[in-house]
Amino acid sequence: MSDPKSPCAAFVAELEQEATATRKLLERLPADKLAWKPHPKSQSLGQLALHVATTPGIVPGMIAHDHFDIGAVDFSPKQPTSVREIRDAFEGAMAGAKTTLATWSANDLAKTWRVQKGAQELMAMPKAAALRNLVLNHHVHHRGQLTVYLRLLDVPLPSVYGPSADDNPFAPPLR
Repeated sequence: MSDPKSPCAAFVAELEQEATATRKLLERLPADKLAWKPHPKSQSLGQLALHVATTPGIVPGMIAHDHFDIGAVDFSPKQPTSVREIRDAFEGAMAGAKTTLATWSANDLAKTWRVQKGAQELMAMPKAAALRNLVLNHHVHHRGQLTVYLRLLDVPLPSVYGPSADDNPFAPPLR
């Protein structure tokens, strides 16, 4: 748990809450379907799950710096070889995000973070906004995609923000 006086405490608490839902989904990944794609233009199940897993790593990997040059990074999706690899990547990304955020001050959150492609600036925003947009919103968006992939594979979905058709504590008992 983070220091409640930290300017990042609310963000870390929300990141930890979202991590609970993410872990539930990652636990249900079918190991024999990691290469499956719902469409030729789509990422594979494994690629999408690994992207979801590594999204918290955006904090130490990108936002911890004052600018990020997208031209210097290969964004090609990696194909994981196991569910364990995906789950370990998630735990590592979460640990890295929380460790980085534990050192930030209110001044760090207010600093402008810039995305560049070489000398061209593509985007600029306060680091606090980058945390919300590029970490939490991005993570939740792709996790939602992951639920669609799992549903298409007939994997029972866990409750995330409320009951799912497969995990509903409010449903009447089946007779």
